[in-house]
Amino acid sequence: MKKYMLSLDQGTTSSRAIIFDKIGNIISIAQREFTQIYPHPGWVEHNAEEIWSTQASVALEAILKANLEGENIESIGITNQRETTVVWDKKTGEPIFNAIVWQDRRTSKYCDQIKKEGLTKMIREKTGLIIDPYFSATKIKWILDHVPDARKKANLGNLAFGTIDSWLIWNLTGKKIHVTDVTNASRTMLFNIHTLHWDYELIDLFGIPITMLPVVKSSSEVFGYTTGHILSHKIPISGIAGDQQASLFGQMCTKIGMVKNTYGTGCFMLMNVGNKPVFSKNNLITTVAWKIKNKVQYALEGSVFIAGAVVQWLRDGLGLLLSSNEAEKLASSVEDTEGLYLVPAFSGLGAPYWDQKARGVIVGITRGTSSAHVIRAALESIAFQNMDVLKAMEADSGISIKELRVDGGATVNKLLMQFQSDILKVKVVKSRISELTAAGAAYLAGLAVNYWSSLEDIQDKWQMEKIFVPKEMFCRRDRIKGWKKAVKTTRSWSKE
Repeated sequence: MKKYMLSLDQGTTSSRAIIFDKIGNIISIAQREFTQIYPHPGWVEHNAEEIWSTQASVALEAILKANLEGENIESIGITNQRETTVVWDKKTGEPIFNAIVWQDRRTSKYCDQIKKEGLTKMIREKTGLIIDPYFSATKIKWILDHVPDARKKANLGNLAFGTIDSWLIWNLTGKKIHVTDVTNASRTMLFNIHTLHWDYELIDLFGIPITMLPVVKSSSEVFGYTTGHILSHKIPISGIAGDQQASLFGQMCTKIGMVKNTYGTGCFMLMNVGNKPVFSKNNLITTVAWKIKNKVQYALEGSVFIAGAVVQWLRDGLGLLLSSNEAEKLASSVEDTEGLYLVPAFSGLGAPYWDQKARGVIVGITRGTSSAHVIRAALESIAFQNMDVLKAMEADSGISIKELRVDGGATVNKLLMQFQSDILKVKVVKSRISELTAAGAAYLAGLAVNYWSSLEDIQDKWQMEKIFVPKEMFCRRDRIKGWKKAVKTTRSWSKE
């Protein structure tokens, strides 16, 4: 009987399931969007039950689309939006509040408070992270402080916390297994990336009972087996990685200095820095890349909060696009932005600024500015933000980056990819398979069950589709100067 790998790719705006064969080809894909909830400005929530129902339904749909059955699935790999926080009742299995999404900024004041208390250095040294609402710890604390009886239940050991991987596994295994992996744990601001254990000093600081936290495992081992009606066949779940670490692995960035960038709702650039953490002097994050058997790899990471989301905003917020696919054509109808810059700091600015109070601006508007100029400026803003991250990464690592491997939805936009290459002055290399995040989870799961025998066995699964080479005749310096002025305007606008 032919066997396949099933990847569950639970993202910020949709749940997807992708089936891969042994040579890394995609056999089928199913996808379903779910509701984005914005209760107040800067707040972002998801219904965790809806996340589970959409993920379960697309898993079944992908299997049926490929004319397969549960017994054809060798194993399941899970990759997920990171930092998004679910707290549920262990007895009922029901969430006590909506999932608080990674983009959410409601804990900004509390983050400012703990910075003033002088805790930045201690937290950075233990976790590799910057104090920011982005990470899970302050979200858990907020739920415990604001949901009636939550803290009482937590203290009695009746509540569970999980990032989305934990929530999915809890449901897939019939509410029996409460686990996570080192990559997701390293995004909570509760995990010591040196010892690879939950840190009791941080747990006490945020007032989170240890009984709420999942057991931390490697990224590639059998965590449990599916039960229930969705995938009634007993299938091992054997790979977990947060979406960006999964993408780094899927891109086969397994050597020190290799860099990938994923273009999704946000952009996430990661560099493999080897088996010892490298701490940033330029406001990047140090994170666990993966753990396979007893070998751990670390990465430097820079996060851009708003990337593909700016195109969604052009479509849904401004009505400039009927569909996101129109962006490239309309942006290409003008030669350049004519000095227009858009800084999409809708949820603050991520790396390397970490300015949570910044808000978006459009500067350089003239009477001749058209919707096409605005669309082009929005696309270019994605590339400019990535440029800021890459320059910080080069400074921290001491490595001059010559090649950037790219994946994610926006890589279909040739205008954006070419501009990215031009503004970075590096080769931008697009993989033949765009679903590298899901592929990374599949590879991790497959290694655990010997579907693939070794890392060398999957190295050749990565194949290049296209290289974008920087143009020589490009006024890079002037464009960068304009961008930096626009960012300065964005940040000064938010200052009191």
